[in-house]
Amino acid sequence: MPVYISNMATLLDKAFDVARQLPAEQQDERARVLLRLTGHDEAYVELTPADLASLEGSLREADQRQFATDDEIKAIWAKHGL
Repeated sequence: MPVYISNMATLLDKAFDVARQLPAEQQDERARVLLRLTGHDEAYVELTPADLASLEGSLREADQRQFATDDEIKAIWAKHGL
């Protein structure tokens, strides 16, 4: 059965209402498509709690000016064949 909409803003609202009823993963897929269609196609990455904890630790170290030495960086690159 068709839904009659009087203006486009209402149509967008209807689309969002319908999308909100979908499972979270499907909502995310639709949101990514909409962002691409509107020219906002940046990559969005969902961080796990472990990722967030690691990032927060890295930011604290950076705030305290605790950076890897040149030798530590060279060792990491060598470990990965770079």
